[in-house]
Amino acid sequence: MDRRYTRTHEPIHVFSLCYGSAMNRFYKTVLSWFAAPRLSMREHYEAVRRLQRRLATFALLPPRLRSWHTAQSDSGFQVPVRIFQPKQKTRDEVLVFFHGGGWVIGDVVSYTPVCNTMADLTGCVVVSVDYRLAPEHPFPAGLEDCYQVTHRILENPGLVGAASADNIVLFGDSAGGNLAVGVSLLLRERDQRKVAGQILLYPITQYDHNPETSPFESVRQHGQDYRLTTTEVQDYLELYVPDPAQRCDPLVSPLTAEDLSNLPDTLLVTAELDLLRDEAEAFGEALANAGNTVTLHRVNKALHGFIMLPRRSGAVQQTYAVVNAFLGPRTTA
Repeated sequence: MDRRYTRTHEPIHVFSLCYGSAMNRFYKTVLSWFAAPRLSMREHYEAVRRLQRRLATFALLPPRLRSWHTAQSDSGFQVPVRIFQPKQKTRDEVLVFFHGGGWVIGDVVSYTPVCNTMADLTGCVVVSVDYRLAPEHPFPAGLEDCYQVTHRILENPGLVGAASADNIVLFGDSAGGNLAVGVSLLLRERDQRKVAGQILLYPITQYDHNPETSPFESVRQHGQDYRLTTTEVQDYLELYVPDPAQRCDPLVSPLTAEDLSNLPDTLLVTAELDLLRDEAEAFGEALANAGNTVTLHRVNKALHGFIMLPRRSGAVQQTYAVVNAFLGPRTTA
């Protein structure tokens, strides 16, 4: 195994579920209760956004929070940013976070509990970016927002309390992980300074999630029963990238990139029962084959989107243990 590529779990075949047993049939049934509502995201994304905002009103805002805006250079759009301070700051790294939601739903409000947990469990300042959403703002609007915020922070790290650009780490879940990779690619293409690292949770890395044509078995294994479905992913992609020809662009589907060299050190966390599992792990291998340093960790029996669970849940605790190991020793006790 290449020293640049590390798996922090047992070999994949060791812990695959044995669905023939009564215990695992019961477990699968219980997990199916958490499946995504069978809505057409193309038709109901606005209703989902409204529901998320209503639910977010019940979450108390942490007292260690402030907001600012940064101008998007091309359009002049003011990208909202929410900054979370940990209860105890124990690291110099600043995590620039891009939320999930298929590029269509989610925002800094609905992800406030996640970012508050992230700050507390890592001891890092967390910068949450409220990028523009599709379909009102299709590709590449949201990606450019994320890039502009990251570029401004790298040029002026003191804006977010960082001592140096060497302390900036990208962090994204699902579509946010996709955006984090896109930002890293844009920084490289535009000869900008790269970030110190990127943490990708169950990212979308390619465009084909049709069970009949996808090269990845997890699409067929887990694309119907659980938290995220193949239909939902396809709806998101069509809303984010209306032009089918653009869906092969490496900034949308980084697995199609011919050159993945000179990208940041990467931690890639996948969920065993997620249809995106195999494509994310294939992307980790592609990064390593291109000469990058990659740590891959699969969370056993976890569903897509598990980072939104309460902070005491096993999957969340396990993930932050891996994240903290990736970030390295704390600077203060």
